[in-house]
Amino acid sequence: MEKDFGYPAAHDTHVVAGSVSSLPKGGLWSRIKSHATLEVEESTYAPPGTSWSNKDLDPIPPELQTWRTYNFVTYWISDAFSISNWRIGASLIAIGLSWKLALLAVVIGNFVTALVVTYNGLIGARLHIPFTVQARSAFGFYFSYVMVVFRVVVSIFWYGIGTYTGAECIRSIIYAWAPNFRNIPNQLPESANIDTGFMICYFIYFILVLPFHWIPAHQLHWFFTFKAVVTPIAGFAILGWVIHSTGGGDQVFAYGNSYSGSQLGWAFMSGVNAMIGNFATLGVNMNDFARYSKKPNSPYVQLIVVPTVFIIMMLFGIIGANGSRILYGEVLWDPMLIIDNWTSPGGRAAAFFIALAFLIASIGINISANSISVAVDLTTLFPRYLNLRRAQYVCAVLGAWAMCPWEILASAESLLTFMDGYSIWLAPMSGILISDYWIVNKQRASIPDMYRPDGIYAYEKWGTNWRAVVAFVVAFAPLLPGFAKAVTPSVNVTEGSSHIYALGYFYAFLSSSALYIALSKIWPPKSEHSGRPIAEHLAEDRAQV
Repeated sequence: MEKDFGYPAAHDTHVVAGSVSSLPKGGLWSRIKSHATLEVEESTYAPPGTSWSNKDLDPIPPELQTWRTYNFVTYWISDAFSISNWRIGASLIAIGLSWKLALLAVVIGNFVTALVVTYNGLIGARLHIPFTVQARSAFGFYFSYVMVVFRVVVSIFWYGIGTYTGAECIRSIIYAWAPNFRNIPNQLPESANIDTGFMICYFIYFILVLPFHWIPAHQLHWFFTFKAVVTPIAGFAILGWVIHSTGGGDQVFAYGNSYSGSQLGWAFMSGVNAMIGNFATLGVNMNDFARYSKKPNSPYVQLIVVPTVFIIMMLFGIIGANGSRILYGEVLWDPMLIIDNWTSPGGRAAAFFIALAFLIASIGINISANSISVAVDLTTLFPRYLNLRRAQYVCAVLGAWAMCPWEILASAESLLTFMDGYSIWLAPMSGILISDYWIVNKQRASIPDMYRPDGIYAYEKWGTNWRAVVAFVVAFAPLLPGFAKAVTPSVNVTEGSSHIYALGYFYAFLSSSALYIALSKIWPPKSEHSGRPIAEHLAEDRAQV
């Protein structure tokens, strides 16, 4: 069954338009294209002989719908218990919030996240299509590719951050096994924000993770289940050590806020925004996994499991950050930095196994949240040259090396700035996708038309739904000045711009949804080719869900 996912069997003979057999003979460029072009099965849904799609992007057939309700539970447990989420909770302490306000920001942010990923994931569980195909129904067949590009860039950045996180685990494993590794001379300048020893670990992790990209997406739920068992044990181990070493729980909850008045309020909202931004990517592309769901309502379990597991893990980060301040005189907002201080023989052994558990976590989250999503996007953009497996390797190279993630992770403030920033584009995408299916089209969609450039989702002109375009632009444009200020503090913007930016996800999601619904109500979308309202097409009894 692997060839359904773009992994062709030896006997496959179907090729997409413009494939090897149709290339001109001779010449270096022709030979390069000959080797680069994939020999894969054409899409069952796209028009024959076109290069708009391939088999990877088709709706998942029943025999490959392998995700059950408990797989969604283990998926989110495996994603929650990771270094990145510990680090996010700890970063709220690092920027000056008390544990109470930090925890409140975590609770609010993750409840909002649960709502978004659940109601978008339900669409994938019902239609069994990926985000890139789903986007065509809301944004139009051609303009959806613009949304795909936005999402590709963000997810590649996140892959780089995941690679950095995995390299930290490798470093902690080596520190525990060979303490002298700490003394490797640094040959890189301080301005590089990375030293020679860490660069070695970074390269080791990059090589280590590559074989995992070979695993077909529908088989990954077993790895997530294994990861969901291993990584919580490591998290609880560090937490228990911190509480024991500080003399009990009271000590780690003694610190207050570093701000007061309005400064405190906006710092808190920035924290909430960062919590939501943490999984804003999956708020858009949860369908890349939910499409493997066996039952259409399985994603509903996310309303419970997402807030629960993320609140627990980020509370670990909050306690760890305050505990490290007591023990070492500074906030260590990364759990690997904490265990790197365990230098006794017994402490090094514990550090080795904890780092190994978090290494497993980092591999899993980099695949589940990043590489698979990028692979689906790149396969949509270049179906003649990329499938899910090949595209993951492209993502690995770009994310790990082109994006320089060590610059983003130089401090807690820069991490929060990054998470606040990219969500200004992802929030309106989520708002439009959810409102299009649940409200505008009342849970109806034509799957075949999502694969045809001349179908109803070509809309009135240029394969673009102008209502979605307007809603998208109106949602993110007012946030750009605040984003510029966050990235470059020397930029002068109004106080109001900074404040609306602190509310970025809420503003972008709600404004895009409301405007898209209003525009669709006032000017009902029509099909370019039939001239009839799309609602009439969807009301007909033909291939509807």
